[in-house]
Amino acid sequence: MRIKRLLDVTAASIGLVLMSPVLLVTWIGVRLSLGPPAIFRQTRVGEGGQFFEMVKFRTMSNDIDDQGDLLADEERTGSLGAFLRSTSIDELPELWNVIKGDMSLVGPRPLLPEYLARYSAQQARRHEVPAGLTGLAQISGRNELSWAERFEVDVFYVDNRSLWLDMKILATTLLRVLSRADTGHEGELTSPEFLGDEQLVAGGGSQ
Repeated sequence: MRIKRLLDVTAASIGLVLMSPVLLVTWIGVRLSLGPPAIFRQTRVGEGGQFFEMVKFRTMSNDIDDQGDLLADEERTGSLGAFLRSTSIDELPELWNVIKGDMSLVGPRPLLPEYLARYSAQQARRHEVPAGLTGLAQISGRNELSWAERFEVDVFYVDNRSLWLDMKILATTLLRVLSRADTGHEGELTSPEFLGDEQLVAGGGSQ
């Protein structure tokens, strides 16, 4: 939808300008707390199954154990990282992805490339629309939902998307961010990995 794209670019551009002081302070804080780089880049999957590089603020250190393996997410996420996640400030750089056209303000959240082969045909329909900064699943429980429930909500959005629904999702997202609700999964900092066929494993989350 051309109107949706125009609104995305306009709102994301205004958002970057208005939030520039927050972005600057956060960038400095992450650099001082975790060291360079302050921006975390990761390949994600968008509309049509196309790959793109999503940008976020780093929330985890690269600390390793005696065997050279990364420590658990909880051990690598300090107070600053936890705050950035709970307030969703870590996701503000994704406004640049929206301006570039990699993402929309509203749509299914972009997930990892390795999940592509694990979706059912119905679940893969989430890629019929652009990935979103926020989405219907995020206001319906976010990480508290099972993968099956999340994908069901994503496909519901694909079939029922409209500008009115987008406005409702954006408004509800703002309220949830202000209340810092639904930011974790049963006390974990990241979602369990999706393995397909309802098989879940703890850990392996993405930043």
